[in-house]
Amino acid sequence: MILCDVDPRGVARITVDNAANRNALGNAGKRELAEAFENVSAHPDLRVAVLTGAGTRSFISGANIAEMATFEHGHGNDGPALTHRVCEAIRRLPVPVIARVNGYCFGAGLEVAASCDMRVAVDTAKFGMPEVLFGLPSGMEACLLPQLIGWGKTRELVYTGRHIDAREAADCHLVERVVPPDALDEAVEDWVGAILSAGPNAIRAQKELIRDWERMSIADAVQQGIRAVAAAHGTDETKRLMGAFVAKRQKKQ
Repeated sequence: MILCDVDPRGVARITVDNAANRNALGNAGKRELAEAFENVSAHPDLRVAVLTGAGTRSFISGANIAEMATFEHGHGNDGPALTHRVCEAIRRLPVPVIARVNGYCFGAGLEVAASCDMRVAVDTAKFGMPEVLFGLPSGMEACLLPQLIGWGKTRELVYTGRHIDAREAADCHLVERVVPPDALDEAVEDWVGAILSAGPNAIRAQKELIRDWERMSIADAVQQGIRAVAAAHGTDETKRLMGAFVAKRQKKQ
């Protein structure tokens, strides 16, 4: 159900392969997806990861409602816990994760997308948090939504369960880019190429620093940033990249 491959450039491509069911994630699928991210995090040459769904209709349409309907009262903890495990594995990956949103992105799928570092969507994509329509509150990584789209838009999505289209998702900063379907891979590769052109150690330090920013006060975040920048100065990576920049500028003069 989950396909995972790392190419020679260090680009991991992870695909939820359940197109017949709109790439819905049952508990087994969540467990497998979490394990894919946990396992690939140890790859020594990993530079960036791209997460998507199989086919052209759906990124991740959410949890498996047919499976959830069989849960007895007080015994529905596994699904939410596994959703969190997936999202936390994405957020803990030491390199950026790009969500390649190729269609429906609902419920747990939207939580997964919100856990990624950047999101690009096709212009036909739909987004929503429909849990209340099934008698459940939106939980787990839905708590990330306010920092992306604000409290008002978050309340609208989780109280109404309504779907929004890709343009509205971009307008409220839920996604960073919206493109036609035939331009999706090009847009992903644009981001991948930019990340690969940067220093790999700097990218890893930046991801860790962003995680720190999320939980720190501004004063503490500034100090953490000072320490991170100071630690990077004078390394082989900074010398190489700064030297190449200076040499290129001198050549143009």
